[in-house]
Amino acid sequence: MEIAKLGEFGLINHLTKDIKPGNETTKYGIGDDCAVLNYANKETLVTSDMLMEGVHFDRTYIDMQHLGYKAAMVNISDIFAMNGTPRQMIVNIALSKSFTVEDLEMFYTGLRIACDKWKVDIVGGDTTSSYTGMAISITCIGEGDKDNTVYRNGAKDTDLICVSGDLGAAYMGLQLLEREKSVYYQQVDEARKKNDRKALEELSHFQPEFAGKEYLLQRQLKPEARGDIIEKLKAMNIRPTAMIDISDGLSSEILHICKQSGCGCRIYEKNLPIDYQTAVMAEEMNMNVTTCALNGGEDYELLFTVPIGDYAKIEEMEDVRLIGHITKKELGTMLITRDNNEFELKAQGWNPLK
Repeated sequence: MEIAKLGEFGLINHLTKDIKPGNETTKYGIGDDCAVLNYANKETLVTSDMLMEGVHFDRTYIDMQHLGYKAAMVNISDIFAMNGTPRQMIVNIALSKSFTVEDLEMFYTGLRIACDKWKVDIVGGDTTSSYTGMAISITCIGEGDKDNTVYRNGAKDTDLICVSGDLGAAYMGLQLLEREKSVYYQQVDEARKKNDRKALEELSHFQPEFAGKEYLLQRQLKPEARGDIIEKLKAMNIRPTAMIDISDGLSSEILHICKQSGCGCRIYEKNLPIDYQTAVMAEEMNMNVTTCALNGGEDYELLFTVPIGDYAKIEEMEDVRLIGHITKKELGTMLITRDNNEFELKAQGWNPLK
């Protein structure tokens, strides 16, 4: 169905008619000029992300449901990175005429699956037209206990540097998708040049080669905010001194922590958590797997520092790896290679201004 047949208000009503607030902090959601929230005796956390078609996502290989899920999760991840709890979300979308009502239904399905997983209320937003493609702007609002919010600026000398999950898989998933997209369009171009209608018909059923690489695709297309790690830290009475989620790559994020905390660091290459599929894919594409882990980005794992006194507790935690330690600022920010050479860490991850 064409969106124009419903109109703006009809579309909003169609997409949100079944959305009901579930959090006590949501006093009033969709249906008025503003949502009404009440955070008594709590700190309010607010984060916003914008995703542009052709820059942050490519609809050649991500469907609308996965896009909605990912758009929600990357914002929810920011709240967890402050040691908070996500509660509400505001969704703004700009669309070109090529989109249908069914496309938006799928987008909102993914959005709601992500929000339901972490009990987040969708409380408002806006929808407008775009001359080209799709633009998504999402704001996530959360709460934190007073004096328990974790910033990037609290790391201290001798603190341990920890990371959840594994690194580089999302980046290798992107490389895989880009490779198969390139193969497809190359074959289409060749068939068109030869005016080979049979080949073009066969290419309409093109099947990319993803066998054995499903984990990489999942990490790229369906990232998970690590609220489970926040819950484990609280259960073990561990309060990070600094924390950030890994959206732009490990190197970029640890440099953010070091800059704002006024310190240096040592990251050990041998301790970087890398999945087997990531290593195999990097070798297949003739890429350095350590570089992928350090600079790939879109992992949405949690990078955090803890006092050295919590070493035993960290060692007991599942899915958390100790990868280095904080040093004095004058010692610099260094990667220690497997053969004990030192190299300065560089921020080579995602640059939104390129």
